[in-house]
Formats: sequence, structure tokens, C-alpha cells
Amino acid sequence: MEPQDFADVLAAVRTFVREQVIPREEEIEETDAIPEDLRRAARDMGLFGYALPEEYGGLGMSISEEVRLAFELGYASPAFRSMFGTSNGIAGQVLVNAGTREQKEAWLPRLASGEVVGAFALTEAEAGSDPSTLTTRAVKDGDEYVIDGAKRFITNAPEADVFMVFARTGGPGSRGISTFLVSGDAPGLKVGPPDAKMGQRGAHTAEVFFDGVRVPASAMVGPEGTGFRTAMASLAHGRLSIAAVCVGLAQRILDETVAYAKERTQGGRPIGEYQLIQALIADSQAELYAGRSMVLEAARAYDAGEDTKLGPSCAKYFCSEMVGRVADRAVQVFGGMGYMRGVPVERFYRDVRLFRIYEGTSQIQQLVIGRHLLR
Repeated sequence: MEPQDFADVLAAVRTFVREQVIPREEEIEETDAIPEDLRRAARDMGLFGYALPEEYGGLGMSISEEVRLAFELGYASPAFRSMFGTSNGIAGQVLVNAGTREQKEAWLPRLASGEVVGAFALTEAEAGSDPSTLTTRAVKDGDEYVIDGAKRFITNAPEADVFMVFARTGGPGSRGISTFLVSGDAPGLKVGPPDAKMGQRGAHTAEVFFDGVRVPASAMVGPEGTGFRTAMASLAHGRLSIAAVCVGLAQRILDETVAYAKERTQGGRPIGEYQLIQALIADSQAELYAGRSMVLEAARAYDAGEDTKLGPSCAKYFCSEMVGRVADRAVQVFGGMGYMRGVPVERFYRDVRLFRIYEGTSQIQQLVIGRHLLR
């Protein structure tokens, strides 16, 4: 994007998040849904397509621009950003990186406009951290493939109009996996009820079942056997975005903590005047500063083509762990009030726990980092 255009988008999103999304956070928590007027506003602002190419109706942001946008979006309930994050990220990037011209023309403009919602169907009950062992199969039958299997914890599944499905077309291991574009209304595709999660209410996940789902051979995304590579490329992109969301949310939690420390009195003076409270705040600020710097550098290297794997894993690992520590310190500063429902830091304490699990657990990031250095 042109610098001024990006600056205008960033300013508009910052205002929108603070003035319209944050006041509705408790409503989102209680109803487990994003209000329709906020969905419409996000569509009107182009947020459903910020990471998709301009030629297909998106905003065409670089990853460096994406993470700065995620800093702003992360300042509010992570459920709001999740609504369109998957269409821009792990689902949309499958088509951007590996789709044919026909597939891109059919789906990317509709994803970018918010007309349809995308989902990334990789994880299975016994193939989570190691998706190379997935068992969902796609068997060739004439000019079609027949898909059978089940996926678990699929973000946006209850609302999804199109699924990027990873299924085994060959032998064991990562080279036997291919990618398929499957419409949400395909006969034989069934979505289970939304999962009852600890946090991030309003962001829905569910199981997805494939019982003899038939798709044309033209629904394969990329060459046969390249699905695992396609998935890993999309996840690396997504990990930087998640890391940036963690930074944005850590900033929000720290701001809530500082404000409370200024107004809450104990012994006749604000608790922020006590050195042990200052130490908790200082630790959070130092880690937040490090996380923000790491994300920006990793994004720069990603855009330059210098590093599209190590940096995203380092950033996702550090920032997802960092925001958990920031949230924990916030609850400590708030004391008993931090443990009460209706107080933002209590909700955020539950929300942030998921960041260390999805799109690659912290332990998987450790493996990626360690193996990269020892290769």
C-alpha cells in the first residue's frame, strides 16, 4: 500500500477499535458472537481482505504492514480479529500461494469483501502438533476425489463457506498430503456444534466431518503431494500475525494495569507508588518492548525474503508466552478484583492462554527453532 493510504487505514482502525469494539467486549463475551453491525463495519473498512492481493479486491498489505495493523486489532478482544483473520491468513494464503488463476478468481474477491468466510482444515484428533500423520483421505474416482475423515478445532468452521482441506492422497508422511478447496455446502460435509472454550468467546471453532465428500479434480490446490508444504507456508505467515496480536493485547493489558495502579489506593496512597507493584509493571513493559521489536524485525526479514521460517517461529513463541506473563502480572496487580468476572484482565487472562497452543504450540516452535539452528 502507499504509505499515506496505510497510515489512514491504521488511524481508522485504531479509532474504530477503541470507540466501537472495546465498548462491546462484554457483549461479545456474554453472547459468544460478534455483533452484526461490527461485522458490517469491518467489511466496509476492508478488513476481510487486508492481506489479500489488490488485484482480487484486497488491500495488498505487506507482512510489515499486517503486523502493525495487528498491533491495533489486538488491542481489543481477540475474537473480533479472529472473525476475519483466518480468511486473510492461513486460509486465504493457501490460495494466494498455491491456487490456480481460476481458484483465485472464484474465491479471493469474495473472501476479501467478506461475502464468504474461509477455514483452514488441517488439525485432527490424533494429528495436531504433527499434521504429517493426518488420516483424512482423498481417493481419486474418475474426474473426482472422494474425501473421508474428520478435523478438529477448526477456526470459523460454524460460519465457513469454504474450507482449505488437507487430506492424504498418497503414502505416509508429509509428501502424501494434498490440499483441496471444498465448499461449505458440499454434500457429506458436516460441521459439529461450536466448541465450548475457556476463552476467546465469539471466535468459534468446531469439528468438521467428511463423509464421502466429492470434489472435482480441479479443486486440488497446488500439485498433488504438496499440501504439507502449502500448510507450513501459510502457518509461518499466520504465526507472525498471531505474534503481533499478542503484542497488541499485551499493550492493552499493561495499559489497564497501569491505570488501575494509579487509581487503586492502599494505605492512603495509590498502589503504583509501591516498588513491588512498579517491578511487576516494569517487567511487563520490558517484555512488551522486546516482543514488539522482535515482530517488526521478523516482518522486515520476511518481506525481504531473508527469513520466512525462523523469525515467525521465534516471534510466535516469545510473544505468545510473553502475553501470558503480562496477563498473569496484571491479575496480581489487580489482586482479588483481577479474579472477578466482568473485569477485563480476568477475561484476557483466559483469552491469552490459547495463543500458546494454536497455529503451532510453544513446544513446536522450540522444535522449529532448534532444528533450524542445528541443521
